[in-house]
Amino acid sequence: MNRTYRMSRKEYEGMLQMASEQVPFGIYAVEKDRYAELRNDKCRSITQLKAQIRQFKAKGFKVYANRGEELKDTGEESAKGALMSAT
Repeated sequence: MNRTYRMSRKEYEGMLQMASEQVPFGIYAVEKDRYAELRNDKCRSITQLKAQIRQFKAKGFKVYANRGEELKDTGEESAKGALMSAT
């Protein structure tokens, strides 16, 4: 089922958003020289994810990956939540 599609950049960005939602912890797309591939590479650990990202980057790809919800929190948001729970 290898299929190739042409689409505008805006359509592609919409596809990336949908793919991002489907892979909470892993690689959901790679891109290189006007070629993009949607993927569904789910990982079990941050070490496995980093190793896969390194492999794609070594081949010259830009990698789109999610590192899990707990790792997305910024310090600012965490501090705001802590302040709210303390009051």
